[in-house]
Amino acid sequence: MPTPAAGRVAPRRPDRIEEYAIVNQQDQTSIRWGILGTGVIAGRFAEGLRYAPGAELVAVGSRQRQTAETFADRLGIPRRHGSYESLANDPDVDVVYVATPHPMHADATVLCLSNGKHVLCEKPFALNSNEADRMVAAARGHDRFLMEAMWMRFRPAMVKLRELLADGAIGEVRMISAELSWKATFNAENRLFAPALGGGALLDCGVYPISFAAMVMGQPARITGLPTLGETGVDEQAGIVLGNDQGQLAVIAISIQGNGPRTASILGTKGRIDVPTDWHRPEALVLYPDGGEPQHFDLPHEGIGYHFEAIEVMNCIRAGKVESNTLPLADTLAIQRTMDELRAQWGIKYPSETIANG
Repeated sequence: MPTPAAGRVAPRRPDRIEEYAIVNQQDQTSIRWGILGTGVIAGRFAEGLRYAPGAELVAVGSRQRQTAETFADRLGIPRRHGSYESLANDPDVDVVYVATPHPMHADATVLCLSNGKHVLCEKPFALNSNEADRMVAAARGHDRFLMEAMWMRFRPAMVKLRELLADGAIGEVRMISAELSWKATFNAENRLFAPALGGGALLDCGVYPISFAAMVMGQPARITGLPTLGETGVDEQAGIVLGNDQGQLAVIAISIQGNGPRTASILGTKGRIDVPTDWHRPEALVLYPDGGEPQHFDLPHEGIGYHFEAIEVMNCIRAGKVESNTLPLADTLAIQRTMDELRAQWGIKYPSETIANG
């Protein structure tokens, strides 16, 4: 396997579909994947790897051997590990997809990096920026590739959106609006409602529009939000406004209390771009230029879309990169700090943070 070079500066992010190597036709060297975790998202990612040229899913790790066996039997995975440590030490694994519950992301990622594995870590990257800093330091200290699994950024529709913005299709961006919500049945022990599991709308829903805003207008200089706290103390819905020094705004609504339209728009000085329902996993865009006819862009694809982030990871590893140009670690760290700031305003701390801080 190629070993990433020591360089840390991420080149310019690709904004055009022709520049964005969804599949590197010159190099599809086989790369061996392990999955750490056996939940719903782990299963979806495993299915997605079927559409990623050169990807071999060779191992799965769980805290319990039987859980790993059941998951592996269902998906035809040859190597089964009854502990995270065992998977991290598997010499036949090149890169690990970390799909544990939120509070375990940091330790699991550092464990894998420390054992020479590249890592794709499910979002949210960590519970807080202190954990995220530790993860990035481990990646750099062990010279391994690391990326947050924000699958949204790598889908063809998002690549096309960046292309339209780079071409000035709507002029200067002035405002972003994004809503993401779903109705979750209350259960105090469910991860969405349990503080010990990093529950709340922010880490599950909010990370998407905050990342979207960062992709379009950079990191915010002003951060404010108003939450509704539920019975267990987690944020069950919130309105968030982010602003930068250029006067651009992102207006965000998130909720786990009801089903909303799940749409997003970018307003510019010469038009707007709408991302239809389920904008966080888009397959279409509509461009409304001022004074012109709407332009529809349909960008369907095979599978449910998890393979695009896997392809990005493999292309980076093959090229000897330690981070992605499209989602550099600096972006991930800044997004994590934005969420930290919102939780600080809302007075929300997770139990593990209280313990860590004495």
